[in-house]
Amino acid sequence: MAVIFPEEATAVLEALIFVAAKPIPTETLSRLTGYSTRDVDELLSKLENRYNEQGHGLQLVKVAGGYQLVTRPEYSSYIEKLLQERAEEPSLSKAALETLSIIAYYQPVTRVKIEAIRGVRVDHILTNLLERELIQEMGRVNGPGRPILYGTTPKFLESFGLNDLNDLPPLPDLGNNEK
Repeated sequence: MAVIFPEEATAVLEALIFVAAKPIPTETLSRLTGYSTRDVDELLSKLENRYNEQGHGLQLVKVAGGYQLVTRPEYSSYIEKLLQERAEEPSLSKAALETLSIIAYYQPVTRVKIEAIRGVRVDHILTNLLERELIQEMGRVNGPGRPILYGTTPKFLESFGLNDLNDLPPLPDLGNNEK
């Protein structure tokens, strides 16, 4: 084998196979990594053996002319339960996503401010987002009526793959040059 650091090379192949949406052929792995197809085959054989050791929930399989990481059949009942739970929770509507975006960027923010930005009432949407634990009450404004301030939760960050709010993309400049 001509690969100088086989453990790192194996890790690179494993990462590529993990993120691939469909089986990835040896030739593609070779092209992406610069390793020879013979070296890729040898490294994948070692990786397959590693996954076949006791205590792994995944396995490396050759499918449709390529390699794919898949769950072991003996754990399928657990995977089915997880997928059922995810399927039971309906996706967010466009209105809910818009409201959630406003809260994420302007938090802590009141319902009145959200409605002013969206131009429509958001009572039902706020209730839905609270029930899903994507937003939370952050406190109250010290003023007339003491309106509730809303902000996002750790579940929001997790759901959208964010480490923190600084990972949100910047808001586009809409050219509002109000004076």
